[in-house]
Amino acid sequence: MKQDLWINGSFEPGNEYRELRSPYNQEKLADVAAAGSEEIEAAIASAEKASKLMAAMPAHKRAEILENAVQILKDEKEECARIISREAAKPIKAARTEVERTITTYAFAAQEARRLYGETIPMDAAPGGEGRLAYTVKEPLGVIGAITPFNFPMNLVAHKVGPAIAAGNTVVLKPASQTPLSAYKIADIFHRAGLPAGGLNVISGSGKTIGDSFLSDKRIKMITFTGSPEVGTYIRENAGLKKVTLELGSNSAVIVDKDTDLDKAVPRIVSGAYAFQGQVCISVQRIYVHEAIFEEFTERFVHEAGRLQAGDPLDETTDVSAMISLDDAERAESWVKTAVDGGAKLALGGSGEGSVFQPTVLLDVDKEQKISCEEAFAPVVHINRFSGIDEAIGYVNDSQYGLQAGIFTKDINAALKAARELEVGGVMINDFPTFRVDHMPYGGVKLSGTGREGIKYAVEEMTELKLVSIKYE
Repeated sequence: MKQDLWINGSFEPGNEYRELRSPYNQEKLADVAAAGSEEIEAAIASAEKASKLMAAMPAHKRAEILENAVQILKDEKEECARIISREAAKPIKAARTEVERTITTYAFAAQEARRLYGETIPMDAAPGGEGRLAYTVKEPLGVIGAITPFNFPMNLVAHKVGPAIAAGNTVVLKPASQTPLSAYKIADIFHRAGLPAGGLNVISGSGKTIGDSFLSDKRIKMITFTGSPEVGTYIRENAGLKKVTLELGSNSAVIVDKDTDLDKAVPRIVSGAYAFQGQVCISVQRIYVHEAIFEEFTERFVHEAGRLQAGDPLDETTDVSAMISLDDAERAESWVKTAVDGGAKLALGGSGEGSVFQPTVLLDVDKEQKISCEEAFAPVVHINRFSGIDEAIGYVNDSQYGLQAGIFTKDINAALKAARELEVGGVMINDFPTFRVDHMPYGGVKLSGTGREGIKYAVEEMTELKLVSIKYE
């Protein structure tokens, strides 16, 4: 199979192609075009040309296109799930869930297209403002440069493409090198849904080459990026006056207080730790358990994690499959070994076969270990103990990241204290930090990024506010 670029409403060949192989068994999936300078220029020019048409398009028409895409996704959701599963080694059960979420995300985008409300401004509230009527409108920015990761190759594309189209923008999308097929499928879906040529362009290839083009080209009005803090920082430092939204890394933590119902909490946290091999920005990585229930929690957690089935992502019984690359699996194993050498106890896992890394549990990890203070992005968690809620909050906050955190407790004072004091973008009370539904504001602080996604909030990021003031005769 040869996968061409999607530019100006059609598939266009590239000058260079690269093999795409399955992370699970190295089966060749496709030869994927890698965009060079000419193809990048063509994609941006196409988006620029279409931007005036998209900006002038009535809101109901943009909503209709998004609704048409939703219907096509519903009709073809099993095909979409299998594309995700094959190129990302995401267990098919999780891939189906991602497609369902993608459908929801575009449905929310269709709704937001119809409610780009401004507001009236009481000008006479200030001296000299008498005799005037003023109101605001939200206008599209123009061309959005979007860069997406491998871990949710359809839904995180939807979180950029959906609000961009809802707001009347055009998009040049650079998908992750390991998961381009999902993005090209979405391009085809939007073409059939009625999106004008140039409204969405998809170009795979070198992240640095395409990213630097986004940064330097004045036609790109905004860059929306999900990926590593290192790349996000580079984008922020070189973007000039372009708008930038960055969804970056985390080492998400959950606090388990002494009064927690472990029958409910343990399976939930296991799910949050090992879904898609822990390759989720808000995967549970650090667990802080009250010392009074530490032993019981650990025993239950290890038992529950040990029941997970590793194997072929297309097998209906698989819970954990291959990590996105052998290098990532080897890195995870190295970090685990270093932690154990530093005094941590290995309670489960710690090794793998090829790119399949077994669900792993470490106990009493020093906070300076990489497996604690860096983003593991692997099926690895550590469980440490605390004696009081202030201590637990301090452990969570002692991090360069701040995306989401969770706390399980029946103590309302402890819950509200955590809500006030945790230095994160979202606090999940009586739930894991991996919780996300697609209309809520989502983003972090510190090295976890800047700006917010969640359709309504992303639309606000992707529009410019204009004030109109009318002086009465």
